[in-house]
Amino acid sequence: MILKHDITTLNTKRALSSSLKKLMQQKPFSKITVSNLISDSGLNRNTFYYHFEDIYALLRWTLEQEAIEVVRQFDLMVDYEDAIRFVLDYLQANNAMLKNIYDSLGRDELKRFFYNDFIGITKSIIEDIDEAQEIGAPAEFKSFLSMFCTEALAGILLEAITEKMPQNHEAIISNITIVITYGIPASLKAAVQKETEQIR
Repeated sequence: MILKHDITTLNTKRALSSSLKKLMQQKPFSKITVSNLISDSGLNRNTFYYHFEDIYALLRWTLEQEAIEVVRQFDLMVDYEDAIRFVLDYLQANNAMLKNIYDSLGRDELKRFFYNDFIGITKSIIEDIDEAQEIGAPAEFKSFLSMFCTEALAGILLEAITEKMPQNHEAIISNITIVITYGIPASLKAAVQKETEQIR
């Protein structure tokens, strides 16, 4: 059951998020102030700070609600191709907004946004593959592989935003599928083999 307070909170956050996206069509993200947001949304300063620590927190919430939370709802062991396609389509549909963020925050900061949001998803995929195929890879290696894959994924998403890679979504999906289907299991098995050899 959704409480009335929760609905009000969600609607307030959505109103602020909508104002942020609207303002980003008019000015760089780095130039947007809390005063701009409350003026556009009709809310007050106390309401803003009750829900968000700062504008960066509002930006993170916006991206999480529109993209990350949707991805988490996919059964990633079965529907990962659809999840990847959704993310790429989202990047394309919101390219102007994301370029604005990129230009304001810089590559490293936006990459950190993607990394922090996707690391949990990547860990889940690797753990599921390890369990489903009964590989039993060392936890330390699975953690490393999660970071490695997330770093690569964040880089690919940034390249898509800046249009430095061809906008052929199916080719990107196909390449990522090869890594998930063959590359990750092979890496996990190799880690087990190396650990076994070291024990001997």
